[in-house]
Amino acid sequence: MAEFDPEKFEDKYANYFPELQQAYKNAFNRMNDRYDSELVHAIDQQVLNESEPFYEGDGEFRVELPDDPYDRVTGVLVEEERFEEVLEIHVEEIERELERVFEFG
Repeated sequence: MAEFDPEKFEDKYANYFPELQQAYKNAFNRMNDRYDSELVHAIDQQVLNESEPFYEGDGEFRVELPDDPYDRVTGVLVEEERFEEVLEIHVEEIERELERVFEFG
């Protein structure tokens, strides 16, 4: 992989699309192994597909979620508290994977 450039990350989909895909895929696979696969799939397809990763500086990333993530999930019955817990862990996994893929972690 080419050296990470924070300025290029502003146009991340043009400059770093394969790396972004890999980070999200790695996080998904890890989550799918540890949590209810129906819930993980719903979060991935109905919430995280509209998420936006941002580089915060100092090797740290942040994933911004769309508004009302719980209301976006259909086809799976889950209490909101459990949903929020799994979503938070999934987002943390993505952020860690972004750090790893871009060789910060």
